[in-house]
Amino acid sequence: MASLNDEFARLIPSPEPNESTSIESMSQRGTASEIEDGTNQDKDLEERLKFNWKKLWAFTGPGFLMSIAYLDPGNIESDLQSGAVAQYKLLWVLLSAHFLGFVLQRLSARLGVVSARHMAEMAYEFYPTIPRVLLWLMIEIAIIGSDMQEVIGTAIAFYLLSNGAIPLFVGVLITMTDTFTFLFLDTYGIRKLEMVFGILIAIMGVTFGYEFFIVNPNKLSIVKGMFLPWCADCGQKEFLQGVSIVGAVIMPHNLYLHSALVKSRSINRKHKKEVTEANFYYFIESGLALLCSFFINMFVVTVFAEGLFKKTNADIRDSCDQRHGIPDPTVFPYNNNTVEVDIYRGGMFLGCEFGLIPLYVWGIGIMAAGQSSTMTGTYSGQFVMEGFLQIKWPRWKRVLITRSIALVPTLSLALIAKGVENLTGMNDLLNCVQMIQLPFALLPIITFTSHRDIMHEYKSSRPFQIFAIMISIVVISINLYFSTDYILSNLGGAWYVWVLMIIACILYVVFVSYLALICLQATEILPATWTDKLPLIGLKNKEFRIDAPWKNPDIETLPDRHHGSHINYGTSTESTSRSSGLDSL
Repeated sequence: MASLNDEFARLIPSPEPNESTSIESMSQRGTASEIEDGTNQDKDLEERLKFNWKKLWAFTGPGFLMSIAYLDPGNIESDLQSGAVAQYKLLWVLLSAHFLGFVLQRLSARLGVVSARHMAEMAYEFYPTIPRVLLWLMIEIAIIGSDMQEVIGTAIAFYLLSNGAIPLFVGVLITMTDTFTFLFLDTYGIRKLEMVFGILIAIMGVTFGYEFFIVNPNKLSIVKGMFLPWCADCGQKEFLQGVSIVGAVIMPHNLYLHSALVKSRSINRKHKKEVTEANFYYFIESGLALLCSFFINMFVVTVFAEGLFKKTNADIRDSCDQRHGIPDPTVFPYNNNTVEVDIYRGGMFLGCEFGLIPLYVWGIGIMAAGQSSTMTGTYSGQFVMEGFLQIKWPRWKRVLITRSIALVPTLSLALIAKGVENLTGMNDLLNCVQMIQLPFALLPIITFTSHRDIMHEYKSSRPFQIFAIMISIVVISINLYFSTDYILSNLGGAWYVWVLMIIACILYVVFVSYLALICLQATEILPATWTDKLPLIGLKNKEFRIDAPWKNPDIETLPDRHHGSHINYGTSTESTSRSSGLDSL
């Protein structure tokens, strides 16, 4: 337990004699607010341990952009299905998934701050060519799959809000193209862009919170569901739904994104106290952001837990028949089958039970979820491509390529789908894709943050390494179980399906095993020389060391693409620093 306390104690700067506590003004450098120099050591320590709201505000932004991945249309659909299938019994799974995500996002932010490199840049330097290319391809697949989810969700929102006047394929085209418009927002500076995302999160909070108070679910049942880790009378369906929650919440590309976003605040890595302080405030900011996303997800789960649990199609259809103006009540046929809900049917249910206003409010919330996650997905794609391939493409080219790849299957499905409900069903397949790709984010982030030559004294402690590895094993195992079950249930048992699956599984296991082996070496559970005995020609880890400027602050280093720790959001370095500097503080 003492080791864990030591690990978290690293987040707080330790006193050093005669060390100045002044930090360069944020209005000039975009870091935390200025602290007056102190000469008394005790006073110096007291000042550095004192929590400062202005500093927290200065570092606020990256965590909330990261949290949008926890609120995308895929997560919203998983939430409402969880409520309809298991009522409140899986709320503890949702809470646990957010906590696990928080642990992993902390590692991601820590890597970006300490090394001044995001995950894709670090992977480029750390892994040899073959594993690096394979890793890039896996993450690109995850990003494209996520992009398709966001497009589908936003297209459904257009369909809902227009009462079907905007066909699904038109909604897909609109969503594919509107990102180019949103890209102009970053010309106004990072803080303005972060404010736009904050507004979109607030819209989701207000709209889904409105549904929560309209439906008024049982508060005692909510508390029990959150803090009693048990699912009484649950079967395979509830178990698979719980697995789906974890898979929807923890997104592989989001770890790459967060490690890049924290570089938007310029941190002088020659001063150890600035590095430590940045880790501390990003730790708090990420926790607050994910707490907000948990409550928004909880609103959705409980609304449909109260309204749809054990309800039949006929039950909902009777409510629809009693209320005029419902756009599409036929999604609930006259039968006694249990309701199978998705984003679209969820909106229709709210309209049938509570009127058109909740229906349109729901559509606005889905629209905000889709648009915000589309933008963060665009940034993820940019960072991943630039980091892995070391190419600097204009973002409009990156968006054009990604959107074109995602456009073909999504638009084709929208054109041939017989009803919007068939389009929403694709979310299950895309969640499965995310689950399969998850190890290609989990294993590298644990590897990097445990490596002594990357993180130096900021590397994860042994108890934390073991905890993170255990999390990864649990998450990867349940995701593979869910993915296998989904593939076999939907693709059937034909011999060629089995052959393809066996080949794919062998290749998958081999690559994941390689990443796991390197991870165990980084954590020093296995000695670094252990792989010398294995035939890993061309796959052995490179010998390299990331600099630690705070250890030699008097040595002048040449600026490179990593030093300076800023992200180009389409603005110049000068404007980035000015906008993120918060001189209004």
